[in-house]
Amino acid sequence: MFSTKHRERSLTIDNRKKLYQYIWGVLKNKKCHLYQIGGVEDHIHILTHIHPMVAPALLIKDIKLSSTDFIKKENIFKMFSGWQDGYGAFTYNFNSKDNLIEYIKEQEEHHKTESFLDEYKRILIEHNIEFNEKYLL
Repeated sequence: MFSTKHRERSLTIDNRKKLYQYIWGVLKNKKCHLYQIGGVEDHIHILTHIHPMVAPALLIKDIKLSSTDFIKKENIFKMFSGWQDGYGAFTYNFNSKDNLIEYIKEQEEHHKTESFLDEYKRILIEHNIEFNEKYLL
């Protein structure tokens, strides 16, 4: 999961599907299997099986760089100025896959009651990952 730069609410709903299809293509080219992709105006979630020969950091870098170029070339999000510097990548038991797919599908509804920042902190805590609040802003 990663956010837009400064958590700008620039990923308008009308063109998110184009972005998701583009990212799916990037994943396929890297021999990764996409289970689900979704998000809201300020961030996206990608549930994927990463090919063993692919480094997660390089995959995210490729997704961010190429999708930024795609967004700008296609002019699909007028207010988009880029992605945040970091990202969150978490591993889950394969048996959790169906629940995660549903969670990602329900992002619009979910974020009516929880902000991205609160969601991100909750997931970090669930995974026992220590963090410094100043790096989350």
